Amino acid sequence: MICLLEAQLPEVDLETAKRAVSQAVFLTTERECCDLSKALSVHVEVESSLSEICFCKAESQQDCLYGTLAVPRILDVLGKRHQIAYVVTERYLIFIDNTDFTERMIRQIRVKRAQQRMRRERFLYYFMLELMAKDSVLLETYENALMDMEDEISNDAPENFLSRLQPLRKQLLTLRGYYDQLMDMARELEENEDRYFAKKQLKYFNTIADRAERQKDRVSTLLEYAQQVHDAYQATVDSRQNSNMQFLTVISTIFFPLTLITGWYGMNFENMPELKHGYPIVVLLSLAVLAICIGLFKKKKIL
Repeated sequence: MICLLEAQLPEVDLETAKRAVSQAVFLTTERECCDLSKALSVHVEVESSLSEICFCKAESQQDCLYGTLAVPRILDVLGKRHQIAYVVTERYLIFIDNTDFTERMIRQIRVKRAQQRMRRERFLYYFMLELMAKDSVLLETYENALMDMEDEISNDAPENFLSRLQPLRKQLLTLRGYYDQLMDMARELEENEDRYFAKKQLKYFNTIADRAERQKDRVSTLLEYAQQVHDAYQATVDSRQNSNMQFLTVISTIFFPLTLITGWYGMNFENMPELKHGYPIVVLLSLAVLAICIGLFKKKKIL
């Protein structure tokens, strides 16, 4: 897929793109990347295959600017990411992707920005905006999930709480790392060390860095909220355990005197005068001790 950076982003063939005055965007696969690089006279040092891309970064090379994107999937944040490489030269912006993800992003840009004539910087800016377009909705989903879990705690009916909370926290940690990498990459592009971008166009990368930083801060806030929800759940569990222990302590305290009485009169010594008619007395004594203990606990508001 080859598009000229003109109004409507027209698709052209390779020879037309090479002859055109306008800058162009190329989308190719890893297998076809070498042939395209030779055709455009672009030398790229690729560290690894697309399947090994794990970070978002940008680095200057001898003839170009090379970068990678590892974008979490909206429906499976902890799963396999969208792995993309990109190359920026003086005239071209080349995306390398073995799936149709980048193509869908480019077609969305064409629909939304079709009337605008743009340069590589602006197109890359719109591309990154598309990458983060649904992130606010995703983070709102996490926020609502945490609020629902907090309500469950207040209703004292959490089911499988930790098994639901832990994956959510892992997803938020993954997103925070992603936004951190995206922010660093945008700052690297903004520095424009090798002057691949026009100075007046660098504001776009600053905007991307700021947006990524805001999303990172929001994720950090959600992580703190998740920790608060976890602490509230733990406090509820501890309170329930304390109540159970208190109940068991009360029961033990009530029956301890009864155990002492039964142990005393169970010795059956020959000179114990209560052995002949002591059974009713022991029963009454036990009931009296039981009533006194219950009365004391209720007075102390333990029962």
